[in-house]
Amino acid sequence: MAGASWIGTVAGIVHLLLVIVVVVRVVSRRLYPGTSLAWLLLVVTVPYIGLALYILIGERPLGRRRVRRMHQMSEPLARWLSGVPAGCRADASAMPLAQGLLARLADASTGFPPLGGADVGLLDGAPEILSAIARDIDTARESCDMAFYIWSEGGQADDVALALERAAQRGVRCRVLLDSVGSKRFLASRWRKRLLAAGVRLVAALPVGLVRAAFVRMDLRLHRKLVVIDGRIAYTGSMNLVDPAFFKQEAGVGKWVDAMLRIEGAPVAAMRMVFFGDWLAETGEVPEGPAVEPVYGDGGSVVQVVPSGPDRSGDNIRRLVLTAIYEARRELIITTPYFVPDEAVLVALESAAMRGVEVTLIVPARVDSRLVRYASRSFFDSLMSSGVNIREFSGGLLHTKSITVDGELTLFGTSNLDIRSLRLNFELTVIAYDAPLSQAVRALQKEYEADSKALELSAWQQRSSLRRLAENTARLASPLL
Repeated sequence: MAGASWIGTVAGIVHLLLVIVVVVRVVSRRLYPGTSLAWLLLVVTVPYIGLALYILIGERPLGRRRVRRMHQMSEPLARWLSGVPAGCRADASAMPLAQGLLARLADASTGFPPLGGADVGLLDGAPEILSAIARDIDTARESCDMAFYIWSEGGQADDVALALERAAQRGVRCRVLLDSVGSKRFLASRWRKRLLAAGVRLVAALPVGLVRAAFVRMDLRLHRKLVVIDGRIAYTGSMNLVDPAFFKQEAGVGKWVDAMLRIEGAPVAAMRMVFFGDWLAETGEVPEGPAVEPVYGDGGSVVQVVPSGPDRSGDNIRRLVLTAIYEARRELIITTPYFVPDEAVLVALESAAMRGVEVTLIVPARVDSRLVRYASRSFFDSLMSSGVNIREFSGGLLHTKSITVDGELTLFGTSNLDIRSLRLNFELTVIAYDAPLSQAVRALQKEYEADSKALELSAWQQRSSLRRLAENTARLASPLL
């Protein structure tokens, strides 16, 4: 009995010391209050597991080598900015007030100014997107640079691989960054060996491992979707290099529904610089650009490229999303597959609806994460009570990430409206300041609306107490998702 009592006393002291250590660390790091409280609750209830998880994913360390490499990108970026023709830089002061404020904030946050002369097209659906990418790769003369979270073999995704193989075989410099977790299967597939044999540089981004876990955070992921061809054509948006007819068929959520932007003109050079930064961070090499000079173009769109991630202070994409929501005057439409907002975003959406803005949130009826699904739906009561319209898309897993403001401003890219995308993942967003593109995106959103069901507050409030408990429990983990 005395021995058992002694062991219990020691265990209690160790538990207390662990809690004190984590409390001091969390408070000193000045994390968001919700995140801090979630970590403290986890460590108090399951101290050893909680401490292990905090060490692995509680902070945002990128590793000293990666940070040092990222700083090396400052000089090439400054050289590019100094070489951008004055006529390509859009004057934020000449924009409508709300757009000008957003443009200045994005410039101050990222260093990328709004650029005019862009020709931007909206591509809807995997067949059109994958065909267009493969077709443009077949026209490459100098370079083809790509970064994706997931590349999954099968179907039309293989057509892109074949086009890349052909490009490398005819002497085009091909570089591909694939997230080591999201593209794990592809990196172990026959296609990896085949592309390497053709001369493609294929690099796994943000590798994971037990040794690395002691020095860097393991759940920071490269979530960008980016293609840059010859410095003259670029793609970005929500779609990974997957054919929905072959991808995650066992998940039971239907085909993934995506959209991408195809861009020509000045913003392509900015998107190439984003790729260069990612490539440098992974390989230590400052990439060579194509021999051909960037084509700045004479299109009619004004576009701003916004990279975001844990390497950039201030949570810049979160600031921009909040600014866009607060600037809405008539209409705010959002599509996102994963909706787990923090308190600031939640209040912004509710405030917009309460001041008379028609706010519509379109989410998939089914997602591939039960925890995210429950956490997401825990926010619906307060949103609908504030006047937000919530619609559940039934045509598959709606994966398009888009925000349109008053039909005149669009945020489009890779960022979900969840805490992970807004603070942790390496993402890429395009802000379009012209009405024609915003209207095209709005038309696509209307198609999603037509294939979705509106939730009614009175019916929603009739769900079972057990379901409410599950949702509210999942919500407690939302700062950590």
